[in-house]
Amino acid sequence: MEKIYKSMKHAGASSIALGVIMIVLGLTIGILTIINGAKLLKNKSGITF
Repeated sequence: MEKIYKSMKHAGASSIALGVIMIVLGLTIGILTIINGAKLLKNKSGITF
């Protein structure tokens, strides 16, 4: 019975850690996307096809 609780504890801890990592990565990617979009809008007059 104790083995089950230990495995549940490790699964819960790893899930929380992965959740935090995903939040940080999501925010970072979102910020970088906004910055790149702003740069494109700033320089849209220089873009020619």
